[in-house]
Amino acid sequence: MKTKKFPQLKNKAMLSPMAGVTDVAFRALCKKYGAVLTCTEFVSSIGVNRKNRKSLEMLKTDIIEVPKQVQLFGNSEEDVINAAKNVSDMFDIIDINCGCPAWKVIKTGAGSELLKNPMKIGDFVKKLNKAVKNPITIKIRKGIDDSHNNAVEVALLAEKAGASAIAIHGRTQKQGYSGKADWEIIKKVKLAVKIPVIGNGDVFTPEDFKEKLDYSKVDYIMIARGAIGNPYIFKQINDYLLKREYYKKDKIELFFEYYELAIKHSLSFSQIKKQAVMFTKGIPNSSQLRVQITQTKNKEELIKIMKYFQAKELNTNTKKKYYVQPRIR
Repeated sequence: MKTKKFPQLKNKAMLSPMAGVTDVAFRALCKKYGAVLTCTEFVSSIGVNRKNRKSLEMLKTDIIEVPKQVQLFGNSEEDVINAAKNVSDMFDIIDINCGCPAWKVIKTGAGSELLKNPMKIGDFVKKLNKAVKNPITIKIRKGIDDSHNNAVEVALLAEKAGASAIAIHGRTQKQGYSGKADWEIIKKVKLAVKIPVIGNGDVFTPEDFKEKLDYSKVDYIMIARGAIGNPYIFKQINDYLLKREYYKKDKIELFFEYYELAIKHSLSFSQIKKQAVMFTKGIPNSSQLRVQITQTKNKEELIKIMKYFQAKELNTNTKKKYYVQPRIR
């Protein structure tokens, strides 16, 4: 099967799709700070086909998101293929979720449950490739459990079927997000296929990123939990790879940038409030602030307490530059 070329991207750090986190405003902010590729939250194929309001809202993108990528999920080939056709003109890349470990997803036969049938994934990719003009990518996991690590097999079948790139999270379905991500399996996938490979798992700092990149030799790395509440991590990673140094940025300031984008895209107050909580994680003396955030009833209250906290608590790391000495060989 002929492979459609995956875009050649100038940097190495991508934003991973995360349900409830990677809304359009958050993605735009990550893109502003150097994420080389962003992707929608995973969107139900059935929802897209039925023109469900929430599903269609999740397809909204910001002008800064270039190239545009959507992630679809579903257990029915027909549903996913029809959804892919419906969104084909809106996006540059279509990704299929074959890695989500959430029970509500796998009980339907979607997400990481698809890893139980690698041949089905291969056939799925082949049919999708024929159905739409877009490059098709898939995101998988190491396997179902430690006794069934079939990521290399799945990657080879997907490549043969015409997948343009493959992202792999180094945990099994059974692990969920516990334990450590296995970058050895990610390295094996990279060695096995010729298409671009995107690694994912346990990257929380620029130092983590470089270590995993040097070890696995993957083409790109997706940042997931490491980006929650800190879209600036992409700037930090890009600076570190280039100059071996990076700055920190005031996270309340980052939240206000997010807020402006959220208003621009008419996001709900509940979503803005949820993100506000995430932006305060890791800030000294912020536990009481999070309690207050959850009690706010409108945007004006939220902004007022965020500004009050920012004025009261000076973030001592805001203007501090972190230098890292290169290793002497």
